[in-house]
Amino acid sequence: MTGIMTEERIGIIVTFFLVLIPYLAIKYFRWRSSRSRLYQLAERLPGPKSSVILGNAESFMSAPSVIFKNVVQEIKEFPDVMKMWIGPRLLVFLLHPADVELILSSQEHIDKAPEYKFFKPWLGEGLLITTGEKWKLHRKLIAPSFHLNILKSFLGVFNKNSLDVVKKLEKEDGKEFDCHDYMSEATVEMLLETAMGVDKKAQENGYDYAMAVMKMCDILHLRQTKLWMRPDMLFLLSSYGRLQKQLLSTIHGLTKKVVSLRKADHKSGFVDTRLINNISDSPPEQVSTSDYSYGGSKGLKDDIDEDIGQKKRLAFLDLLISGAQGGVVLNDDEIQNQVDTIMFEGHDTTASASSFFLCVLADRQDIQEKVLDEIDRVFGDSDREVTFQDTLDLKYLERCIMETLRMYPPVPVIARDLKTDLKLVSSDLTVPAGCTVIVGTYKLHRREDTYPNPEHFDPDNFLPERSASRHYYSFIPFSAGPRSCVGRKYAMLKLKVLLTNILRQYRVLPGVPMKDWVLQADIILKRTDGFRVRIEKRKPKSFPPSTGI
Repeated sequence: MTGIMTEERIGIIVTFFLVLIPYLAIKYFRWRSSRSRLYQLAERLPGPKSSVILGNAESFMSAPSVIFKNVVQEIKEFPDVMKMWIGPRLLVFLLHPADVELILSSQEHIDKAPEYKFFKPWLGEGLLITTGEKWKLHRKLIAPSFHLNILKSFLGVFNKNSLDVVKKLEKEDGKEFDCHDYMSEATVEMLLETAMGVDKKAQENGYDYAMAVMKMCDILHLRQTKLWMRPDMLFLLSSYGRLQKQLLSTIHGLTKKVVSLRKADHKSGFVDTRLINNISDSPPEQVSTSDYSYGGSKGLKDDIDEDIGQKKRLAFLDLLISGAQGGVVLNDDEIQNQVDTIMFEGHDTTASASSFFLCVLADRQDIQEKVLDEIDRVFGDSDREVTFQDTLDLKYLERCIMETLRMYPPVPVIARDLKTDLKLVSSDLTVPAGCTVIVGTYKLHRREDTYPNPEHFDPDNFLPERSASRHYYSFIPFSAGPRSCVGRKYAMLKLKVLLTNILRQYRVLPGVPMKDWVLQADIILKRTDGFRVRIEKRKPKSFPPSTGI
């Protein structure tokens, strides 16, 4: 009897596999057939050798710094376009500015890559990951709150928070420390007090929020590069899933409190006008901004370059709550999602840029001397605040910030899902629909045919005559086109005020040379070895101070 049962079981198992294997084979060949055009077009694209099953997946099976180094090394052989396979998934790196323009300037190719879904528990349907009509409506609503006339009214807050950093740095005089911690905390607190309109006295410590964001970025990068961490079920059961829950409690705890406080102000009829003040048609400083840099190539324009009507001049969170643009009213979840998105994008990128800037000065003492001379010529030994006119006059500082953003762009890659074929400009090649296109900002900014000696830090790359001769899309630290960073003007103004106030009081001492830095491209570009610097108090050189007006 037992033998008969065993034979029946064996028969069932054999039958199962006899049915399953042909079924899977048919499904596989149908799937391959549906992708025949993708494989046909991909065959013509240049790229490193890959294995049949894994493709180039082994290049992504290492520590973050090694992954970054591997990909950068591969790209050296393919300066314009490069394909890589991660199993059956095709990645196409675009590195020529004319091809990058095709993607970033398009109203069609605006869908983010699948990896952005890992942001959803954190950012929900915020501007970073939403698409379609909802994205267009929300972008149109939010863009006016980052117009330059509003940003000018934030200068007092930028100055105040910058001076708080200067005070905190006193205990680090002469010691080695990680400047990124200070930059992160400062940029969070500036955002809360400006874009969110929350008085500093009502804030919780921005440091805890900043540290939680850094750890969240580490987790998101882990999920992008480790296949076993991609399925939600497996991830949520892991220690990283439990850590993410704790981190989101910290992050959402702060942003929910911010929204709640501001909504209460609106309901009670009290909206703090110190920051927004319904900005008059004659802003405090009427100066020409034709030569002002907004963190992009000269000539690039988008929706935050357009002037706005008087009634729309509200700070970011007030605009979301009031729904002041064309009757667009956001529900509580939508407001929360946009606040979480701006808090992330608005602090982490500028914290990275300012940290890299200070580390550059540690290596390039010759550059630092020129920056300090310019600052001293503008301010002398006065203790007055940085004005908007000052940010226009500090042209060498601006070029140094731009060069830092060129060599160390906060967002080193931009990924899009390609829904239709894309014919390239740089060559007679077509990138197939169904692949993921990756704009390699880090390498785009280091093209030898665009920047002479691209591995050398040279602020003169951003002299007007040099910038004018370059392709618009050869410098895109805040992306470009319809999905460009809505807060890039805000970021540049904040960077200028923050760094100016720090360098009025401190000199950065010699440190680790740039050639020895170990980089990793997580969500935000950073140094694996940390942003460690040493500073010392300084006295300004004797130059007659300007009035700042």
